[in-house]
Amino acid sequence: MPEMPPTHKRHLPGHIAAALAGAGGATDSAGQPWAGRALPEGESYHNFDADDGAADVRYEAAVGQLLGGTGSEAAVVASLAQARVFIPIVAQLAAQAVGEQGLAADKESDMALVTVQAPDGRRALPAFTHAAALSAWHPEARPVAVYTARAALSAVAEDAQLLVLDPGSDRPFVVRRPAMWALAQQREWLPAYSDPAVLAVLRESVDAAANPAVVGISASPGKGIESLWDKNTEPSGRLVPGGGSGPELLVTITLQPGLDQPAVEALLRSLQEFWAGSDHFAESVDSVQIRLRHSGTTP
Repeated sequence: MPEMPPTHKRHLPGHIAAALAGAGGATDSAGQPWAGRALPEGESYHNFDADDGAADVRYEAAVGQLLGGTGSEAAVVASLAQARVFIPIVAQLAAQAVGEQGLAADKESDMALVTVQAPDGRRALPAFTHAAALSAWHPEARPVAVYTARAALSAVAEDAQLLVLDPGSDRPFVVRRPAMWALAQQREWLPAYSDPAVLAVLRESVDAAANPAVVGISASPGKGIESLWDKNTEPSGRLVPGGGSGPELLVTITLQPGLDQPAVEALLRSLQEFWAGSDHFAESVDSVQIRLRHSGTTP
């Protein structure tokens, strides 16, 4: 994902300011106590008291496996569940006064949460896995250490559809809306392209359409999950199967030959209306790419 400069600043809502102020407290964002959770011996994720600003080791390991071809996008998101990230807060002038010499002077300033606009126009909240990445992206921003769940809650409160990790670096990673919501709710995320329930909705939509021209339907990862990494260190960069902004779900519909364009369009409208009527599909799918093929042709 290309570097995205800050484009939107807003005053922190009261509940978000309170959440940030409470980061590292005795309970998580759902009010559940941290005590008794199985964290690695010797680590203190409660108060970030010994935080050196480095990236979480579990995130780094999951990213390494993704790069090596043995990991998955879901594993990277899962590694963020208890990870600390930094979100950028900047000073924003609230009031200005004129001094004795007729010069403008700052009178009041507020701290504001920064959001950015993704290439597709959606709002995104930037977060950084290590302090150096935030400083390189915005030297004047104040890094606020929070659990990723709290960062995801902030993104939801700001009407952001994406949580972007380390924008502008050689290894950005986009957490799309369903995964972001899962982190905010502290539950496991299953990508739409590997969710049996999503596939079940697709098959049910074909049954509901009762159109003999539809031979089959399938789900697979879309090209939109790919992200370009190492673009600052390798001239051509590297495509990695995860961390892209979408569309993440590729729906392949196999049809019998002979349908004209109006018939195909009517069929697609019927299927998409069925998908939109499924709560699980709406919550689990960020964006869809549809591919049509005729029976007897190679994928």
